[in-house]
Amino acid sequence: NVIPTMGGKVLASLTDGGCQYLIAGARANVGMKAGRYMFETRILEVLPLPDAAGFGRKGAPASKAMMSVGFSTAGSPLVLGDSEEQVFFDTDGSFCVGKTRRPVCRKFFRDQTVGVLLNLDTKSENNNTISLFIDGVRACHPQALPEGLQGKMLFPHLAFRNVKVLTNWGPEPIKALPFKCRMLGTAADADAVKAKAPEGKDGKYEVVLPVGFPDEGTFEWLDSFLEQNPQYVELSDRKIIKWAASSGMFSGKGRGGSIDKPAFNYGMPGMDDNSIRIIIDSVAGLMPRNYVVMEVRQSLCEADRKEILKRFSAPCFKKVAHVVMGEPTADYKKVQHEKILKEKQAKSDAAWRAAKADKKRKKETEKKAKQFLELRKKMEEEKQKKAEEAKKTAEEAAAKKAAEAEKKKAEAEKKTEGEEKKEGEEKKEEEKKDEENKEDEKK
Repeated sequence: NVIPTMGGKVLASLTDGGCQYLIAGARANVGMKAGRYMFETRILEVLPLPDAAGFGRKGAPASKAMMSVGFSTAGSPLVLGDSEEQVFFDTDGSFCVGKTRRPVCRKFFRDQTVGVLLNLDTKSENNNTISLFIDGVRACHPQALPEGLQGKMLFPHLAFRNVKVLTNWGPEPIKALPFKCRMLGTAADADAVKAKAPEGKDGKYEVVLPVGFPDEGTFEWLDSFLEQNPQYVELSDRKIIKWAASSGMFSGKGRGGSIDKPAFNYGMPGMDDNSIRIIIDSVAGLMPRNYVVMEVRQSLCEADRKEILKRFSAPCFKKVAHVVMGEPTADYKKVQHEKILKEKQAKSDAAWRAAKADKKRKKETEKKAKQFLELRKKMEEEKQKKAEEAKKTAEEAAAKKAAEAEKKKAEAEKKTEGEEKKEGEEKKEEEKKDEENKEDEKK
């Protein structure tokens, strides 16, 4: 879904009939294997959506316009993020390796020049790193290439949606960096290799039309065919759904559909009304490629086959019918057996991992339960100990209080006795004085 203009310097994409929801991808034909070089991109225009319905709903693309820029291997998918053999930066400031992403810098927007520098210079301290520059200023520290990409030929790669993108390969940068760095377009022959464009045999491109019964291994045959012949492009509803998933869309639940004709339940105009199929069918016949047109039901009907072949009436196309019926070949059986074994092994491994995780979870649950009981017991013991200490303290305080009260009572009684004794003695003294006074009066 990439339309190059101005000699390939400006890239755009179709933005109608459902194409506005899909990410477009383009990979350069010159790859790096050594040295330190950069290329630049700039979002020239953010295109208004003809129909933005569906954006924001669950399963819809998270953003209306976006761009990702980085490097990938020659055989990786065109939508960035679909393979571990891709490293790139996106407009939200994330550095991504396949589907793994983490924020490393600020966002970049329209009219900002974004430079991507790949350092494969073995003499540099930043060897095997990729860096991002925004308007000539470093936006993040050099990001290390994953080990799986080191030593491989890496090609510049762009992925975008609903924007027009300018690319600059040199000889001079739009925004100079603080240091000298050559543009990829001026790379030395020893550091870069130009990939050969896929060409048709004898100048002809094949349009393969498989003929087979539905649900009788036709798509399994297709997977094997594409694995052995990666130069062919699959045209099918299955491929559209995979493309939509790579673009951040997921079909909702709905009735009907088959492997050949799956149900489109995106809730978006252009996707659910068959417009996306019409657009792709119209464009495919204008672009010389090797195609596999996977329409199982239509391929069985003569009238439908003729309608399909009309789309590829250009002289550069050679139509080939491939009958997928009868006893499968030994190689096909071997591949399918290996695939079945791999699926069984994957299920067995998943079950083993699930059982292991369940066992670990149960063990952790039992451990936590034991720790909880021990903690609860300890808390109860501490509570009981504190209660006993409080009781003892209360009893000691009560005993002390009682002793003090008894002491005060004894002192009060003693004081009372002393006062009574003193009063008695004083009374006796007074009586004695009174008697003495009486005797003196008698005398």
